[in-house]
Amino acid sequence: MNLKNNKILITGGASGIGKGLTERFLQDENTIIVCGRREEVLEELKQKNPSVITKVCDLAVESNRIELFEWVKENHPDLNVLVNNAGIQNWMNIEDSDFYLKAKIEMAVNIEAPMHLTSLFIKLKSLSTIINVTSGLSFCPLSKVAVYSATKAFFHSFTLSMQHVLKDKNIEVIELIPPAINTDLGGKGIHDDAPPVHELIESVFSQLADGKKTLTFGMSNKLSNANAEEIKLIFERMNNM
Repeated sequence: MNLKNNKILITGGASGIGKGLTERFLQDENTIIVCGRREEVLEELKQKNPSVITKVCDLAVESNRIELFEWVKENHPDLNVLVNNAGIQNWMNIEDSDFYLKAKIEMAVNIEAPMHLTSLFIKLKSLSTIINVTSGLSFCPLSKVAVYSATKAFFHSFTLSMQHVLKDKNIEVIELIPPAINTDLGGKGIHDDAPPVHELIESVFSQLADGKKTLTFGMSNKLSNANAEEIKLIFERMNNM
């Protein structure tokens, strides 16, 4: 991937890892479009980074995803990079009364949205790169976030398939596999002891500069390369903490 002079759409790019990617891509003279469902968060991002183009969009809603694509096609037909970053994580138990409702929303955002957006945006003749943000939990689930782990396992598998399928369209598909990072994913304070976003971003951009298509960091590197026996041991350790 060429790191400069792109026009990039980053879903969920106003907070967490998405915000880190947004601000880092801006340093390399890229034009950044960020979509998200919270207008106040988008406005805060734009105040700090005036060149960012923002678009309010609830990716859990199919019609919003279609409207986003039509808006980009009309106003930014030269968009060449799609970053499927938006995701939600619910710490919940299957016995919770609202478990199924939360699970449906989680699956809509973490699975349906990036799958749908991919099918839409590959129609753009300018599109050359897709970056999918999965998770180290794609390889070893954490039972406290069972649905999140399962959605990321799906997205990892889907990404591998797209890396093969989209070769014929000359679209490069890159997988970014973060471990737990100090963001508000799942709720404030849950990941306070995890590595900071800037360390992940520095590592990711170094790997991108080297032409890598699978981007890992810290624990996610270990998980993505572990054998079955190692995964079993890690699973027992993580889920009995």
